Amino acid sequence: MKAILMLEDQKTFTGTALAGASGERIGEVMFNTAVVGYQEMLTDPANAGKILVFTYPLIGNYGIAPKFSESKKAWVQAAVIKEQTRIYSNWQATGSFDDFVKENKLLVLAGIDTRALAVHLRQKGQMLGIISTTSFDPKELSRKLENFRRKPAQSFVAQVSVEHIRPLGKPSARQKKVAVLDLGVTQSFIRQLEAAGAHVTLVPYNASTKDILGLKAHGLVISDGPEQDQNLRLVEQNVKPLVGKLPILGVSCGFQVLAECLGAKVFKMRLGHHGVNYPIHDPASYKGEITVQNHSFVVDADSLAKRKDTKITAYNLNDRTVEEIESRKLRVTGVQYSPVSPGLGEINPVILKFMKTLKRRN
Repeated sequence: MKAILMLEDQKTFTGTALAGASGERIGEVMFNTAVVGYQEMLTDPANAGKILVFTYPLIGNYGIAPKFSESKKAWVQAAVIKEQTRIYSNWQATGSFDDFVKENKLLVLAGIDTRALAVHLRQKGQMLGIISTTSFDPKELSRKLENFRRKPAQSFVAQVSVEHIRPLGKPSARQKKVAVLDLGVTQSFIRQLEAAGAHVTLVPYNASTKDILGLKAHGLVISDGPEQDQNLRLVEQNVKPLVGKLPILGVSCGFQVLAECLGAKVFKMRLGHHGVNYPIHDPASYKGEITVQNHSFVVDADSLAKRKDTKITAYNLNDRTVEEIESRKLRVTGVQYSPVSPGLGEINPVILKFMKTLKRRN
């Protein structure tokens, strides 16, 4: 089935749609440079509403394994790939990428030069786009993009968050109680917390300050999720009174919420960080680290400088953007990158450090 992607600057790419869905999808077009992880990216709630472009040319070569999904379904508006593999090889796989596309009724545009598309976005910046299998008239597609831009932004945080406070299992005496403010938390992050000795309670995005304090948790995590969502203002209002009352870890989008609670500003990048090889460094130790990142907004360093009780503990080596902050006085830590597991069964040092803080302070 013929399909077209048109960006808001009128640049078009024509290919074919896989047998998952047809029709039209509109969203911000962003690309991810990772070689692996297509299943995790498609099911990551942080990508809700986006049109996700994979720069790696062959997608589906290791199939789909349900245990690697980051949530219950694919949240992206659509995906763009160069080629879908005809076979897959993975002892853990239970199905193909094509099966996944059909099950999730996902609109996937295939057969285009995704590297060329990535270069165009790198030069022009992230922008809105529309994928259509029904209309190929540039004027009509442009009009639909303009109409979409005029509409109020859709809230995805309300869709990806849990509806009610939900403890995950029964706590043991040796576990520390950790409340996770669910803005779109991933399953892999929850697994790391539990492996580090946390009893996790998921908390809906709109939980009040009183609701969160009522859990009597040892610490609070503000999870990753869709950036600059309209409901994040409510989250900020409820989290701000908690700063200084219990240890808080903010992750990616949650880090931005935490930074705004501290009075910092957040701004959109011309081209976001979406990949698995972004270098950061600690200015105090000159140690470097390669990180996984998936964000289009960053915290303004100058606005953070006004806080004497908070320091920047890591910068991005490529563009000097803020990657990590810490305040021992307020007992808060924030990381812009994704604290993924370093290996099978391993726990990211950010999570281990947060858990040690709970043991020391409580």
